[in-house]
Amino acid sequence: MTRLLLKIVIFIFVITALTSSINVNAQNRSSIFQNGKLKISSNDHYLEFENGKPFFWLGDTGWLLFSKLNRKEARKYIDDRARKGFNVIQAMVLHDMPEINVYGDSAFIDNNPVHPKETPGNNPHDKIQYDFWDHVDYIVNYAAKKGIFIAMVPVWGANVRNGSVNLKNAPAYITWLADRYKNKSNIIWINGGDTKGSQNTDVWNEIGNIIHRIDPNHLITFHPFGRTQSSTWFNNESWLNFNMFQSGHKDYSQDSTGYGEDNWKYVSDDWNLKPVKPVLDGEPSYENIPHGLHNPSMPYWKDNDVRRYAYWSVFAGACGFTYGDNAVMQFYKPGDKGAYGVKEYWYDALNDPGSSEMIYLKKLMLSVPYFERVPDESIIAGENGKRYNYLAATRGKSYLFVYTYNGRDFEINMGKISGNYVKAYWYNPRNGSSNFIGKFINNGKKEFYPPGKKKDGNDWVLIIKDVSEK
Repeated sequence: MTRLLLKIVIFIFVITALTSSINVNAQNRSSIFQNGKLKISSNDHYLEFENGKPFFWLGDTGWLLFSKLNRKEARKYIDDRARKGFNVIQAMVLHDMPEINVYGDSAFIDNNPVHPKETPGNNPHDKIQYDFWDHVDYIVNYAAKKGIFIAMVPVWGANVRNGSVNLKNAPAYITWLADRYKNKSNIIWINGGDTKGSQNTDVWNEIGNIIHRIDPNHLITFHPFGRTQSSTWFNNESWLNFNMFQSGHKDYSQDSTGYGEDNWKYVSDDWNLKPVKPVLDGEPSYENIPHGLHNPSMPYWKDNDVRRYAYWSVFAGACGFTYGDNAVMQFYKPGDKGAYGVKEYWYDALNDPGSSEMIYLKKLMLSVPYFERVPDESIIAGENGKRYNYLAATRGKSYLFVYTYNGRDFEINMGKISGNYVKAYWYNPRNGSSNFIGKFINNGKKEFYPPGKKKDGNDWVLIIKDVSEK
């Protein structure tokens, strides 16, 4: 074989291998929808697919995705989130009225929700942008290819509060919207949008009931105002499949009405409600946003704060968690006025550390029998601490996890899981690494000493498993 022919053969081999790898990766991402529709688990606390495979909600707040990004930018954003293990993107359809996207296309004719502005006869697969709704379709379809659900907010709460969307025009718009997306594999509905369910309750129930009637195969929740939870108003409504709360952006000193930063308390509230419904934190403090939102002179929330919210709520029994980044949620770019003291452009903020760290929570929760997981504070011997000293504990039949935000020493009650002997590890939420601690008799009490000095953000998960488990 000549040297030239050999080079050609090698080149063809490499290209074939790369193409095969790309195809396999694409197939793995989109194969999530081969598990059937998303539904509530049999114990009513979690989410699963029709085939019984668990679904851990790892969401990102891409609120202005449909209006602020062009198609190239949308692909960049979705590609990044798919690589980092996110499987849900929360995005609003109508942020303002009038709603106009990056191409200058309006959502409605004459700003009337009764009349969506469509350009008839367009090929929905064409790469050329035609109208507002073609662009939404394109993003929804592209997200599906990447294995990501779009948690779609039909109308943000402010538009209902100011009367732009009301009982007269909402039914026609919601009927049209639900019918348009009912056959998409990757839709989840979020009713509401930063609003209290006690305001315009009749409108929110009308929207929820219409979606539920037209599209019973997709799940629906409600995104409430900061430091409130959807269960307060809608837990008994048949259209609400799972609950959502917004733990919000204030710190302990700024809050006088809610639970402060203790987002795990919202989960605890909902855990024993009847009817039982899954619950998650749909908007905690965003990474790189000032405490309390509006004053840039205040400290900014960092990745360690986001991890704390995530582990606290999930270990309390949440069915997942939604991450957020200040620059990304508003897709801040050159020329924008920006809000909430934003300092980065969205494409740079994609690499803020918190977004890369969320995958380790998802991997941890899916590494054990998922549906037997319950919160259990009795694992902690004595008081489990307040505020940043709080210890979050959860377990299954043969495993238990304890999360410490500041790496303080703590003691636990053994014998809470199966096995005469157990093995223990320290799990690092920053990089997903595990360090073996040792093997112990599974009775009595035992104290554990996390690596490093006690300090906010030196967070660790204690993992204890029956020695017979892998």
